[in-house]
Amino acid sequence: SAFTKLLALPGQEGTLLSEKVGQLMDWTGRRAVIRMNGEKFRRFVKAPPRNYSVVIMFTALQPQRQCGVCKQADEEYQILANSWRYSTAFTNKVFFATVDFDEGSDVFQMLNMNSAPSFIHFPAKGKPKKSDSYELQVRGFAAEQLARWVGDRTDVQIRVIRPPNYAGPLMLGFLLAVIGGLAYLRRNNLEFLYNKNVWAFSALCFCLIMTSGQMWNHIRGPPYAHKNPTTGQVSYIHGSSQAQFVAETHIVLFFNSAVTMGMVLLHEAATSDMDIGKRKIMCVAGIGLVMLFFSWLLSIFRAKYHGYPYSFLLS
Repeated sequence: SAFTKLLALPGQEGTLLSEKVGQLMDWTGRRAVIRMNGEKFRRFVKAPPRNYSVVIMFTALQPQRQCGVCKQADEEYQILANSWRYSTAFTNKVFFATVDFDEGSDVFQMLNMNSAPSFIHFPAKGKPKKSDSYELQVRGFAAEQLARWVGDRTDVQIRVIRPPNYAGPLMLGFLLAVIGGLAYLRRNNLEFLYNKNVWAFSALCFCLIMTSGQMWNHIRGPPYAHKNPTTGQVSYIHGSSQAQFVAETHIVLFFNSAVTMGMVLLHEAATSDMDIGKRKIMCVAGIGLVMLFFSWLLSIFRAKYHGYPYSFLLS
């Protein structure tokens, strides 16, 4: 076994390495994710000898940091580590650990890190390369995405096993029961099913949800927003066209809805039979909604696609 080979290393170095691996195995047996401070990081990650990889999540979980993204990422990271810990293929080739900013700020300074959460793979030999830093903003923090990255860096393939979650099926069953009950109570009055406005509104909502990027969120699992633990600044719009935040899709959904509402008001102002005064108000409101929120949409587009030359109202 790998552990037996460690014991076969000559001299004091082999003894030290076996002690380090034995300690890490003991900690992993208690918790799948090892909590490290500066001292543990320098001893078990930075200092030789080491023939094992360590994947570390740098985070800020203390309540005063108010890092909601850190909590969400930590939940996925725990799922990944537990999937590996309780796998039949589990070995001491790779360990999972976490360094909290309030417990290891010296480690953050040592690595010149100013944001959380972040994931770095420390290989068994040599220093971490650029590819050993996980692209969180691009790939998201879903356990499945992290597992693919770990597999690429360590050749350890982890099959993610999530704990059962009955909330979704229960909510779906409850919703179907409510819809079925309402349909039964109104079984003699179902004309609303033939109302074209109901179907048009439903189709419009579906289109707005899909075009705002909700499917991308479901697949990639990005953070809701990003908060810099050093400055406390929160970013809701990702600065790259290759990634997005969940909050960003909500903002785009709202802006697209407002533009659509403005177009609907303009159409009603032109075709309805209301008096001229109300139609003028609808026309002005529609123009205002379209101009203002379309300008905001363009400003978001310019922030993500640097060098985009067009704008409207807002620079």
